[in-house]
Amino acid sequence: MRSTSNPVFRNLPRQEAGNYANFGTGAAGAGQFGNQYGQQQYGQYGQQPYQPAPATRTMTIDDVVTKTGITLAVLTVAAIISYALSYNSPGLAPLFVIGGGLVGLVLVLVASFGNKMDNPAIVLPYAAFEGLFLGALSLMFTDVTFGGVGGSALIGQAVLGTFGVFAGMLVVYKTGAIRVTPRFTRMLLGAMVGVVVLALGNLIASFFTDGGFGLRDGGALAIVFSLVCIAIAAFSFLLDFDAADQLIRAGAPAKAAWGVALGLTVTLVWLYVEILRLLSYFQRD
Repeated sequence: MRSTSNPVFRNLPRQEAGNYANFGTGAAGAGQFGNQYGQQQYGQYGQQPYQPAPATRTMTIDDVVTKTGITLAVLTVAAIISYALSYNSPGLAPLFVIGGGLVGLVLVLVASFGNKMDNPAIVLPYAAFEGLFLGALSLMFTDVTFGGVGGSALIGQAVLGTFGVFAGMLVVYKTGAIRVTPRFTRMLLGAMVGVVVLALGNLIASFFTDGGFGLRDGGALAIVFSLVCIAIAAFSFLLDFDAADQLIRAGAPAKAAWGVALGLTVTLVWLYVEILRLLSYFQRD
């Protein structure tokens, strides 16, 4: 079974006899609705294809676009409010970054491991808290009050770059220029584990040595590390698109689009932060 680098999209259904089975039984993933809705609705995994209940509308690409748009709209509004409040009261910025980031992380973990990916009561609060995090973090990266550089123009460049990468990877996926294979997935997951370990190691080392390993100090090594993170985040979109595509083909219920929206938003947030960080390096003397 193919998995994905995004924690919200894991343990996807496999194809059997020309049809997709139901959504798996792993600990996390957008395809885990079998356990949540009951055997009578989805069937026993691996034994029979999914047959949607008569009153259940299946997910479409329009559902994915709509739910993702709503989620990003909530995130954007929260980010603008957070930026404005932090700009007028700089002391709020660290609170929004720490509080918003921690609550957003907790909500993602609850959604992933609690089989609640399709619950808008989880997805939309995540978007709101992540917006608080991003707005304040953007100010801290770009405002001289916090030692940042570039101003609001840098934020605009990061947003444009983020959605440019998203659009580019969507084209790559739709044209089949890069195929999502089990080997590709394993390589990407391995790369992600590697950068996470390095980032955590650098954070721990920074407590004892100024700059840690130099992965986030703006030097040449930091630039290379950010480029690697951006590349991994970009390629993660391919796995996310593939996961969403499989859910649509499997006949997942329409509310599953909230899980797809959550997964794509997680990747977009990561990509934006890495692009903003990289751009800030080039603004420094």
